[in-house]
Amino acid sequence: MDAAQLGKSRFLNLLFRFAGFTMESRLRSWLMPPEKTLLGAGLKTGQTVLEVGSGTGFFTLTAAKMIGKSGHLIALEPLSDFADKVEGKVRQAGYENVEVIKRDALKTELETASIDVALLYGVVPFPTLPLKQLLPEMHRVLKPDGSLAVWLFPTTGGVPTAILRSGVFTNQEKKNGVYSFTPAK
Repeated sequence: MDAAQLGKSRFLNLLFRFAGFTMESRLRSWLMPPEKTLLGAGLKTGQTVLEVGSGTGFFTLTAAKMIGKSGHLIALEPLSDFADKVEGKVRQAGYENVEVIKRDALKTELETASIDVALLYGVVPFPTLPLKQLLPEMHRVLKPDGSLAVWLFPTTGGVPTAILRSGVFTNQEKKNGVYSFTPAK
């Protein structure tokens, strides 16, 4: 069963409901301000940004504000309950530059070289997102001068080293706890 099918599972949506509650807490916003973390990704006005695993939208609205009306944010979330929550937040905030897609990050179906920054914030390592499959897809959708921004919580778990060893990304930098990588040529 792929991640998109798992995302429709009533059991998983119920199981992750508590996680969604903690993702929305004021304590989390205070301890991990989304603006500061997103600054580590180098978001700029007018960019096209892919947010992989948007969850309940902790970073979504802030990222959309940072890239402005001329930018485009694609919030990719396989869990139906979370995607619906993000869609509601986007509608309520009146953002027209955000597109919420219920889909698996391993098969984004996005155009090749169409993304300026891909955000992997708190989604790796995760069993349904094996790096050996995820990294080539992120490389495919990123523009040649694009960036893969990875924020890991609560531990790095060797992910930055694994990304570099993959040969798909190079030039690791770290700012505000975010690891940024450049697509290999």
